[in-house]
Amino acid sequence: MAQVRVTVDGVEYVDDVEPRMLLVYYLRERLGKTGTVVGCDTSNCGACTVHLNGQSVKSCSVLAVQADGGEVLTIEGLARDGELHPVQKAFNECHALQCGYCTPGMIMQAVDLLGDNPDPDEREVREGLEGNLCRCTGYQNIVRAVQSAAQAMKPGATARADTPTSVAGG
Repeated sequence: MAQVRVTVDGVEYVDDVEPRMLLVYYLRERLGKTGTVVGCDTSNCGACTVHLNGQSVKSCSVLAVQADGGEVLTIEGLARDGELHPVQKAFNECHALQCGYCTPGMIMQAVDLLGDNPDPDEREVREGLEGNLCRCTGYQNIVRAVQSAAQAMKPGATARADTPTSVAGG
């Protein structure tokens, strides 16, 4: 067993874990963070995306011991003071989900994308999300939601998240 000290969604945890335990299973099974979804266990789908030390990672490809001393943000920790994050609001208001299985990872990746590029065009959104798969949608509403959230997150913005920019094919 190995001891890990990790801050998840602002709360510090100290646990003994098997060195081979994946971060996704630590989050889900030990901490009850079930919004972090196990999709493929091969890092192909992105459903398990979380932020580790401010960067999006696929938690099925990170060992829990690799997060030792780090900070993890999950979909459960994204909302603040009972208020959804602008990306969460936009996904809801732009109907950017169907079954919802990929949604937590897609949202976490979108938040990271917007942190790096606060005003992405359609191509940049699609490229920024290319490691996250949705098997239900055609991605138009997902792209729309990310662009809408980008507008809502601009300093001084008063636009609602459901006033998306136009997306080709949508």
